[in-house]
Amino acid sequence: MWWSGKLLLALSLALPRIGTQVFIEPGQSDAEIDGWFARMEECGMDICRIRMFEEYGPELFDKAFDAAERHGIKIFATLFPADPDRSIGGFKFPFTERHEREIADYIRRFVLHFKDRECLQGWVLLNEPGTEGVIPDRPYTQDAFRRWKESHPDTRSDAYAKLSDFDREAFLTDHTTGFLAWIAEQIRKYDTVHDLHVNNHQIFDNIAEYDFPAWRGFLTSLGASAHPSWHFSYFSRNAYSDAMAANCAIVRSGAGPLPFWITELQGGNNTYSARNAFCPTADEIRQWMWTGIASGIEGLMFWTLNPRAVGGEAGEWGLLNFRNLPSDRMEAASEVIRTMKARPEVFSGVKPAGGSITLMYFRESLWAEAKVQLGDLHDAAYEGRHCGGVVKSLLGFYEMFLRKGMDATICEAREFDWQSAGFSGRTIILANQICIPSSFEEPLRNFVAKGGTLIAEGLTGWYDENMKCTFQTGFGLRDVFGTSLLECKCTPGDFKADIGSTVQNVHLWYGILEDGQPFSRHSFGRGKAVWIPSCIALGARRSGDYRSLFKLVSKDIPYGEDPVIKKAGTGITMLNFTSGGHRYSLVLNKGDRRERVALTSRPESVVYASKGARLSGRRLRTRPEECVIIRW
Repeated sequence: MWWSGKLLLALSLALPRIGTQVFIEPGQSDAEIDGWFARMEECGMDICRIRMFEEYGPELFDKAFDAAERHGIKIFATLFPADPDRSIGGFKFPFTERHEREIADYIRRFVLHFKDRECLQGWVLLNEPGTEGVIPDRPYTQDAFRRWKESHPDTRSDAYAKLSDFDREAFLTDHTTGFLAWIAEQIRKYDTVHDLHVNNHQIFDNIAEYDFPAWRGFLTSLGASAHPSWHFSYFSRNAYSDAMAANCAIVRSGAGPLPFWITELQGGNNTYSARNAFCPTADEIRQWMWTGIASGIEGLMFWTLNPRAVGGEAGEWGLLNFRNLPSDRMEAASEVIRTMKARPEVFSGVKPAGGSITLMYFRESLWAEAKVQLGDLHDAAYEGRHCGGVVKSLLGFYEMFLRKGMDATICEAREFDWQSAGFSGRTIILANQICIPSSFEEPLRNFVAKGGTLIAEGLTGWYDENMKCTFQTGFGLRDVFGTSLLECKCTPGDFKADIGSTVQNVHLWYGILEDGQPFSRHSFGRGKAVWIPSCIALGARRSGDYRSLFKLVSKDIPYGEDPVIKKAGTGITMLNFTSGGHRYSLVLNKGDRRERVALTSRPESVVYASKGARLSGRRLRTRPEECVIIRW
């Protein structure tokens, strides 16, 4: 029994950390602040985040640190220097060199004040870096851009290459990394012990600004804001759990060997803030939490525990109501925490199943897409042309795999391990990746030659890094695919087409290869390359029907040992994970009716069911909005 108790303690310490933002501002009483931390303790939460406003002074936050220590709560302190613009999310870069010196002084004062507090977990360097591609017209950034261009002279000799470049986009990516590294350096002057963390945001829009591998050099963990009302505009509300899974997959890949967090998760109601205002249901809170847990998060924090009193979000977002009592959302979060703590052998050290399929994107594809925007920005018949068409095509494949219970990772090309000795059984899917930098032609060629399967879809490869149309100037991967593109026809809207002995839902673009066919499968080295130069992933996503897409590509994708859904309603999704040497699956029913999910193998048991799901052989019976965890 002694060793069993030790083991359970170790497992409990490895459970995901769950907490929330506590919003501290002037006018709050000591009793009120202490009461919030007491509510967290009652709920089973053990970590929080506090935004450390410079203008409030450090002494105000001492009250929160005192309360946290009384109730056993750790704190992530978010640095928040005075913002000349007084924006809700804070500035992303200094305005001037003088402003930079003021930020450095703020960091010195606040870090020295709090670094020895027992409850301090770490520092959040900057709230939500990322500007959606906009270079601020401020002296600090414009001067940095001039210096960057001087250190990156144009040495291209190709006449075509002079016509276009990605200098502004590449600079913004480097500038973001440089500023974050500078903040980390300032903190480390005074605190060499505590965690350093940052939370990206608006991931499906800002993803091209983030050089996650470079961030690993100064962070101890990577996080993300994941607010459906702000960040999931590419999804319907019924698919927000898909968005949460994809968000986690992107950040998990970016984190690499580091732990990753959902640093901000919407906990309460929007009234006037956010793009798509709504109030999460208790069921949605469970779904998003379990999705994060199955994705392997180290921790999760809601935004927010208590609504702020003043500002653009006044009275919004809270897990507590205006009487400081737990809402149904907080009660749902507490139930998830209790379930985890009751079964530490299941929920400690969770690892996503991974799998052999990689959905790969190039940040240059998003840059190219942004450069070519013209009109029709609100015309649904041209969705593939809008900013987001590249990401939505990738998401079409990802959502297809969720509906089949198959595992897929999402990564930027620079995050992939190209150095493996062999790639047999591995698949890379390039979904409408309209720009393939020439520097990646050889890695892709090597991937296929060493046994990998490469699937290209949509307008993949249309441009190189200089916005040259490669099909006009010479397609660098012609040998890998065994052919090139003859032409691609644009037909606004959606239509059906015969492709690879299947009838596909196509959106906007239909491509024809040199032999007059819309589909090619070619052996190269020990591997093969499949080419579908039509926009079928987005076509499937727009139609809501992934059956034809799966029928076409599944012949070239290894199943491995992943449990696969044989038959289910359109609202069923599955995420697979491992823990303690066992395999588990999270099944969500986002449909509007009870479903009998037919599985290709027989699970051992139901570990958790939010609404009483039952197993009968290879069939799982589940109710609308239910979360189910099964053990294989």
